[in-house]
Amino acid sequence: MADPTGFLKYERAEPPKRPKDERVHDWQEVYADLGQEERNRAVRTQASRCMDCGIPFCHSGSAGCPLGNLIPEWNDLVRRGDWAEASERLHATNNFPEFTGKLCPAPCEAGCVLSISPASGGPVAIKRVEETISAQAWESGYVQPEQATVSTGQRVAVVGSGPAGLAAAQQLTRAGHEVTVFERDDRLGGLLRYGIPEFKMEKKVLDRRLAQLRKEGTTFVTGCEVGVDLTVEELRERYDAVVLAVGALRGRDDTTTPGRDLRGIHLAMEHLVPANRQCEGDGPPAIDAAGKHVVIIGGGDTGADSYGTAIRQGALSVTQLDQYPQPPSTRDDDRSPWPTWPYILRTYPVHEETGERRFAVAVKRFIGDDDGNVRAIELHKVRVEKDPETWRREVVPTSEEVEELPADLVLFAIGFEGVEHMRLVDDLGLKLTRRGTLSCGSDWQTEAPGVFVCGDAHRGASLVVWAIAEGRSVANAVDTYLTGASDLPSPVHPTALPLAVV
Repeated sequence: MADPTGFLKYERAEPPKRPKDERVHDWQEVYADLGQEERNRAVRTQASRCMDCGIPFCHSGSAGCPLGNLIPEWNDLVRRGDWAEASERLHATNNFPEFTGKLCPAPCEAGCVLSISPASGGPVAIKRVEETISAQAWESGYVQPEQATVSTGQRVAVVGSGPAGLAAAQQLTRAGHEVTVFERDDRLGGLLRYGIPEFKMEKKVLDRRLAQLRKEGTTFVTGCEVGVDLTVEELRERYDAVVLAVGALRGRDDTTTPGRDLRGIHLAMEHLVPANRQCEGDGPPAIDAAGKHVVIIGGGDTGADSYGTAIRQGALSVTQLDQYPQPPSTRDDDRSPWPTWPYILRTYPVHEETGERRFAVAVKRFIGDDDGNVRAIELHKVRVEKDPETWRREVVPTSEEVEELPADLVLFAIGFEGVEHMRLVDDLGLKLTRRGTLSCGSDWQTEAPGVFVCGDAHRGASLVVWAIAEGRSVANAVDTYLTGASDLPSPVHPTALPLAVV
């Protein structure tokens, strides 16, 4: 039984971070590596704040966790110090809690009943509890390969090794199918490998989980672009079902701002990928922030990742620009009432290190030097308006005043436009939607028979927790397609959306 007064006894506490002056000089994770006993004692206290609500919105598929994580259950198990059972309960719904514990923005915490009022002291630190359960599970050997007892003889190809593809592959392998994951990059993991900086999740965490999948029987092929190195005809001949988990990596650009063609202006992923490759030992990156004034356009997660990467590369200055006004520090119940995802200012650890964020501003033009390199930007104050009929956004200047800001490296982090144009999609006869994604029916199957889709390729750029949820759900659909029925969980429907005010 949970302690219903725990939140009155204990304050919410975030995990301690390493000193700023220390962490900006290396690529290790920003959070302090506490001893096991100290870490577990602190997290047991945090778990004691959970009231085991009669209606736990934290694991509601629409308002909280799309995986349906059994949060009150494992909170109480942690409170009582039963780490083994907590690990079992956590892994029952989440293949990769170490990924979500480090990377997910925690919609579960936004849906926590303690988020209704600031007077509660804030939501339960669910993300911190989850990450600690996972860490303790690996340290204690609770995480072991789960091999299928019976083989179905059916072969499944999973294209893409991001969180959605890995979740689908693990579920299908455990169901007894022969699963091969194809990855066009030289290493596995998709955005987990080359999009997420090392200071957010060290890649040894990913490699440890990949080793488990291999021991369970999943086969991996790297450096293979399906549709080119392996044709669609060969794919169809060799496999009984195909899962497309190819992501939504087509970055959004802005070609309308004067000076965009100057050298030194890039999409953020063009900066993040080689920086991650350098951490893997592949040598210096082609795009390096060292000794440069860096300007990042876009206020989301990718922008923050580039922000922290530029700092660690030795940038002279880092400035992040956002067209929208600075959000409030607390939830506005009129705009985003509980339990929806709150519209508030989100400060990442990198923002505490150095640099500056600017709100309600936009680039008027890029200024170059005599050699065609960007050297500065002209910045003006703006507001974003929406046409009430078409809902199209328009950025409107609010002042004639223009500010010049030095800029040797400019990075666009303004989102993604969907699935990249690739031969695989064309040869399967599939068309992208207006949102740049791949559509599917209620059984996750595309218009190509036996070809399924999940993750960002279906949903558009989204959260790691939604990717895993869709990977688990598509595994159920594929298993049903191949065998007629499935006992695999299916946490979300293809049309599922987070609860929101429209």
